[in-house]
This record gives sequence, structure tokens and C-alpha cells, in this order.
Amino acid sequence: MINTQPKRSDEPIWWSLFGAGGTWFAMLSPITILVIGLLVPLGVIDKASFDYDRARFFVTHLFGALFIIASIALPMWHAMHRVHHGMHDLKIHTGTIGKIACYAISALFTLIGVLFIILLW
Repeated sequence: MINTQPKRSDEPIWWSLFGAGGTWFAMLSPITILVIGLLVPLGVIDKASFDYDRARFFVTHLFGALFIIASIALPMWHAMHRVHHGMHDLKIHTGTIGKIACYAISALFTLIGVLFIILLW
């Protein structure tokens, strides 16, 4: 029998942040690590292109600021959603308190990323 009065759920919000974070982490984080962590130190990309003035210009530009915030926040939402559901899979039932703790940590890191950008502007 189909329930015509289903209970409202907040899971679509968390699953969308989980999906966005997983996609960001899988697609863009490896490229960022490759460029900043390997190609610049190995000299493939000139270090002058990553000097302080250019980096500050990138971070204070709207698209650069959004990139930094997304690079911090989205993988954190993904990770904490995994932690929340992983605890359930391990039979560690923390209930609403665990859910609030996991998503509060993600929200805190998002806020830290936003504050970081605001302080640089």
C-alpha cells in the first residue's frame, strides 16, 4: 500500500551535499594536488606563476574565492556524511546527536572557509 502522507525527510539536503563533495573531491582535488603539489615543485610549471601577488589576486577574485570555499567545504560535507552513515553501519547508533555533531563540524569548516576569504578581502 502506498503511503499518501509520507513523513518529511531532510536526507535530500545531506545527500546533495554528499554528492557534490564526492564529485568535487574526485574530479578537482586531484588536479589541484597535481598542479600545486607536484608540477610546481618539480619545475614543470614556473614558480613565478604562483607568487604571492597572483595567489592573492586569485583568492580575492569571486571565482577564486568560491573555488577555495568549495575546496574546503564540499569534501568536508562528503566526509562527515560518510562518518555519520559509517557509524550507523558499525552499529554505533548515536541518533540525532551524532547527526548534529557530524553536520555541525561540516558547517564549522564551511564557516571557516568563508571567514578566511572574507578576511583576505
